[in-house]
Amino acid sequence: MLDLASLTDLLTKPQKIVITTHHKPDGDAMGSSLGLYNYLIQQGHHARVIAPTDYPDFLSWLPGNENVIIYTEHREEAAALIADANLIFCLDFNALSRINDMGELVGASSAYKIMIDHHLEPADFDDYRHWDINACATAQLVYDFIVNELHHKELVNKDVATCLYTGIMTDSASFRLPNTTSAVHRIVADLIDAGAVNWRIHELVYNSASENRLRFLGHCLANCLEVLPEFNTAIIAVSKQDLERFDVETGDTEGVVNYALSMASIRLAAFIVERSDRVKLSLRSKGEFPANEICKKYFNGGGHRNAAGGHSEHSLEEVITQFKQILPEYKKLLIQ
Repeated sequence: MLDLASLTDLLTKPQKIVITTHHKPDGDAMGSSLGLYNYLIQQGHHARVIAPTDYPDFLSWLPGNENVIIYTEHREEAAALIADANLIFCLDFNALSRINDMGELVGASSAYKIMIDHHLEPADFDDYRHWDINACATAQLVYDFIVNELHHKELVNKDVATCLYTGIMTDSASFRLPNTTSAVHRIVADLIDAGAVNWRIHELVYNSASENRLRFLGHCLANCLEVLPEFNTAIIAVSKQDLERFDVETGDTEGVVNYALSMASIRLAAFIVERSDRVKLSLRSKGEFPANEICKKYFNGGGHRNAAGGHSEHSLEEVITQFKQILPEYKKLLIQ
């Protein structure tokens, strides 16, 4: 295990560093990863970000994105970097299964593993951990790591600030979730002062949809939405044929579940989508309802109380039926 003093000492000298994050990275995953990358290269470290899979085009403008390696497209190069690394930063995930095939490579590497994350129940694979389940985003923890642990606030430049702002903005649902505390707003203010252009970042992330994505969203709301008023629950279920019809790309399903949750009476929303290899679920909830408990208990997943995900090897119809059969167990929480 590493203590902070030992890690700080290591970072005073140029190191070979890999930064990685979970598969199908979202705004927090890429924002925190590239925020840390832009910090490390200022100190002369040989750093690379390796994403296990592709990610949405609406994140491709992030500073440093041109240097990201996508593992599924460059396996040999990524494997060589992991094998040669002195330090591997694991951001926005806490179990090696979350990085798919890369998990075996990272686990076998002799590099020190540094976890920066805010998810429940971390696995024991890391050598140093900067972890807080109360943080609204991993990007918040990367800021805290740089500023309060390493004492390098002066190195939070425009590129670092832009990436970290993006991570915090997206994982807090544009600063709307309960864990968006006054401390988070103070961090965001610091990031804006450091050069993050808040309105422009929002524009690039949320106002860059393709026509296909907008038509897909309309289809989801008009034809795929089912409301279960007796459970204050809404389901949007999408088939493989729907994905093909609207030529859905990575990132096009991002945030669809939030539209179901936006109804006044709804306390639990599920987005259930049939992929080529499995059925995936995204759950969102309001208040104290434990969306993560359902995902962990029934759908091989987990996450946060109000935002969680899982998957199943069963058919789309079977998963929808199973989800509905679970709801009576939680009826008291859903209708209170």
